[in-house]
Amino acid sequence: MPMGELKASLESVKCKDVRTYVQSGNVVFRSAMKNKRNLSTRLLDAVEKDFSFRPRLTLMTADELRAAADCNPFPQGTDQPKTLHFFFLAESPAAPDIEGIENAATDSEAYRLANLVFYLWTPDGFGKSKLAASVQRRLGVPTTARNYSTVLQIIRMTETSENVGNR
Repeated sequence: MPMGELKASLESVKCKDVRTYVQSGNVVFRSAMKNKRNLSTRLLDAVEKDFSFRPRLTLMTADELRAAADCNPFPQGTDQPKTLHFFFLAESPAAPDIEGIENAATDSEAYRLANLVFYLWTPDGFGKSKLAASVQRRLGVPTTARNYSTVLQIIRMTETSENVGNR
């Protein structure tokens, strides 16, 4: 979907300072609505009305995103941010396939599940990782993945958005 049209759709449901990050579907905005479940429903309804489909949505506050970055267990991945990946989970996995995760990981890869984030460091490349390709299935919950570079860019966007609200 065109990001300009997505921005307009979110503005139509009273989101403020709406900004999109490239053609990724990542959106930063401010909202007076504090209940995340109600806000998610409002956003999904708007997208469905305007684009005729209901996407999966991962809604995080700026603080939650910053906390995920701050809790990164693999500082060695920050030097090459496209090797470090954050899988944001829709919910806590009830019965993750730990054995399958361990078997899919290569010797060079490192991973950790903490709260609602599965961190994965893939120094040999994300595209070559069998674990990366199977994380969602092995965790048993919906996920959305972003590399560290994208996470940092979205955090910067939230900081700019917060400053707009403080003027």
